[in-house]
Amino acid sequence: MATSLPSSEPLHTVQLDGLVVLKIIKHCRESYPVDVTGQLLGLDVDGVLEVTNCFPFPSSDDDEASAQYQLDMMRCLREVNVDNNTVGWYRSAHLGNFMDLNLIDTQYNYQNSLSAQSVVIIHDVSKSAAQGNLSLRAFRLTEAFMKAYEKKTFTTESMIKNKLTLSNIFDELPIQVHNSHLVTALLHDLDSPVADANRLPSLTTFTSTQKTATLAEDNAPLAPNLEVLDLELDPFMQKNLENLLDCADAQQQEHNNYQYWQRSVAREQTKIQAWLTKRKQENAQRAQNGQSLLPEDEVNSLFKLPTEPSRLESMLLNAQIHNFTKQLNQFAGPSLGRLYSVQELQK
Repeated sequence: MATSLPSSEPLHTVQLDGLVVLKIIKHCRESYPVDVTGQLLGLDVDGVLEVTNCFPFPSSDDDEASAQYQLDMMRCLREVNVDNNTVGWYRSAHLGNFMDLNLIDTQYNYQNSLSAQSVVIIHDVSKSAAQGNLSLRAFRLTEAFMKAYEKKTFTTESMIKNKLTLSNIFDELPIQVHNSHLVTALLHDLDSPVADANRLPSLTTFTSTQKTATLAEDNAPLAPNLEVLDLELDPFMQKNLENLLDCADAQQQEHNNYQYWQRSVAREQTKIQAWLTKRKQENAQRAQNGQSLLPEDEVNSLFKLPTEPSRLESMLLNAQIHNFTKQLNQFAGPSLGRLYSVQELQK
């Protein structure tokens, strides 16, 4: 598999070609609500990750077949002189629900095996449809989290030592959509209304002029979408609240597991202290009788403290809860604004 060229300058922007954006949207929407993934191809130039092409991954669970498919696709692209340099991957999401161990593990492998500049593009299909805005976000793992994930130790002590929180798992990079001059000219041409002459019998009267404008707006390929002004958007908030409650329940389960570990450690430590106290009493008695003392270091082989559970899942759940609450906050503002506007109009 091709790897990205080394670059000393850190990334600060991800530039997507318009064709790449359309391919990602098409793949994710056709497979909705099933999450899908794909490969990003391009080049890192002076801190700007230029993504010029992409292709989807097969939905098969066979890892060998999927790897062979990637190699065949990149070989075919190389034969036709198309960019085949891997710079990351993309995946779809549902209502911002993408913070999981699978995302962490895949992105770690990309940054560790292929290139430290690799990114993941998240396209939220349902959020884009509900809010009327295209939801595309670019992420990469931070250097501190990469070092901690390499050691696979996410105890409370290690997280405090490495200063890991839910806010420094990922670095989010701004996305720019780039089009060639020909594509830009085509978009401007499509935006110009072209009315059918057969539907416009006369342009001499004021009424005919109004009809002309109405027909032209209806025939415009890129006519404004007024569905974003619809007040009935409750399913979006309802689903976000349901996902938020599910995350809260999962977080409570993680908290219960952590409390159970703390109680287990406390019980083992009580047993250790009781054994040490008894052994000291025995050694004191043997010292009085002139006998050899018994070793006290046997406690390490007789008792073992339970291993602390990983705190990574809990941290990811906190990040997901933060994401859901942020979405609710962003959605509630425009919704309340529309409701107040309608209230004023009805007076």
